[in-house]
Amino acid sequence: MKKGKVYIVGAGPGDPELLTLKGKRLLETAEVVIYDRLVSDEILDFIPLEAERIFVGKEPAFHSIPQRNINGLLVTKAKSGKSVVRLKGGDPYTFGRGGEEGEALAAEDIPFEVIPGVSAASGAAAYAGIPLTDRRCSSGVTFVTGHKRAGKDLADINWKALAGLNQTIVFYMGIKNLPTITKNLRSNGMAKEMPAAVVRLATTKEQKTVTGTLENIKEKVEAATVRPPALLVVGKVVNLRTFLNWFDK
Repeated sequence: MKKGKVYIVGAGPGDPELLTLKGKRLLETAEVVIYDRLVSDEILDFIPLEAERIFVGKEPAFHSIPQRNINGLLVTKAKSGKSVVRLKGGDPYTFGRGGEEGEALAAEDIPFEVIPGVSAASGAAAYAGIPLTDRRCSSGVTFVTGHKRAGKDLADINWKALAGLNQTIVFYMGIKNLPTITKNLRSNGMAKEMPAAVVRLATTKEQKTVTGTLENIKEKVEAATVRPPALLVVGKVVNLRTFLNWFDK
């Protein structure tokens, strides 16, 4: 039997209109769709009624299906000759484990394509009115995981290097470890007055943005009862939200 093909598609950060045209076309012709927790219902509506849908969503500290089993599922469905869409929130190659899945397919000589999506960082920044870079105050941006896999902590992050970058830092999945992140940045030389923002459910109707500084962002987030999924943005660019906050208005 001829092998099928796998398309690893980024669904974007939440707003269904941020899905790429190629991603939409592939969903509309898919025979199997294996999808994550943060993919919106509006995007799932593009899937044909006759297509097989398989939910493999993950939550912090709970994975409905281990990653190795997801890899195996992709291989099995492709070997059955099906056209498979692996639908992932945000961008597959930005903290999306797309590399692991692509490697598993390559090991079995299964053809695949990666269709990038608008990343959670790009979406959150744009909709919160916070440019990731700005020539007046930030010449670069660094993406960092704020949540390690089970049994790991954040001790292997080079906090001194991060604190000295003088550019925007975006922490993915950083709410649980927000106290650790802010403490380590400050103890390694970053000013307590450095602006910070937390953006929850970016680009959706439920988006919520909380701003403050490294010194008080933890308390402000707690007062606003902000829960995951959310991103933490640290840097002077956060101050530009005063002028660029189009979404909340």
